Amino acid sequence: METITIDAANLHYTPLNIKIRELIRQGKKRIVLNNICGQRFIGNGIRGDDIEIVINGVPGGDLGMFMSGPTLIVHGNCDHAPGNTMDSGKIVIHGSAGDATAHSMRGGEVFVRDDIGYRGGIHMKEYHGKRPVLVVGGKAGSFIGEYMAGGLLIVLGIDRNTPVRGKGIGSGIHGGKIIIRGDVDENLLGIGAKKEPLSGEDMEDLEKYLKEYCRLFEHDFEDLSGSFYTKIIPASSRPFAGKYCWE
Repeated sequence: METITIDAANLHYTPLNIKIRELIRQGKKRIVLNNICGQRFIGNGIRGDDIEIVINGVPGGDLGMFMSGPTLIVHGNCDHAPGNTMDSGKIVIHGSAGDATAHSMRGGEVFVRDDIGYRGGIHMKEYHGKRPVLVVGGKAGSFIGEYMAGGLLIVLGIDRNTPVRGKGIGSGIHGGKIIIRGDVDENLLGIGAKKEPLSGEDMEDLEKYLKEYCRLFEHDFEDLSGSFYTKIIPASSRPFAGKYCWE
């Protein structure tokens, strides 16, 4: 497969993204971006299951926003909201990501090797039979899975004292599930979230995405497969029903 390389040093995000779209219209399938430093919206709205964009550097916010199908591979850290409202495809980040990772994602997969910021997976939802999946290898900030309506969020906490820093896990969750490596104190759960033992289906889901995480980032599967995991799900479909007064 032909590879097209773009040196993005000192290149504003608008002409960069226009160039990427032009190449895709020309039928190019693999694009490598070097010297990325904060350019936003890379991969925004692009389509095609056979398209791969390799990013060397630190992309800015909303990486892969509205994307349908392509694979984005980041060799570096990433700013806020990668995978924002992504429809399908895959984002692989060989580093950490900022706040609101996978915000409102409605399909596809996001794998982050290391940590993410606050509100990872907020408003994730299942859309037209698609299920979004976010896998975090390191630690996640407060309010992960806030207002989740669907999908799967896995936090592994590899080499971290705790997989989640702060409270509010699953606050307002009304669909989907969160799986966290290790036990989770009840005091860390947000409003409307509860713990429940993993089912056989949960274990199949977990094994599938653990294997993929280990393949992508060359981690030992046995190190993760033998651990205890906690599942967090909605306590009801209307977590804030008691906050409203209907007359």
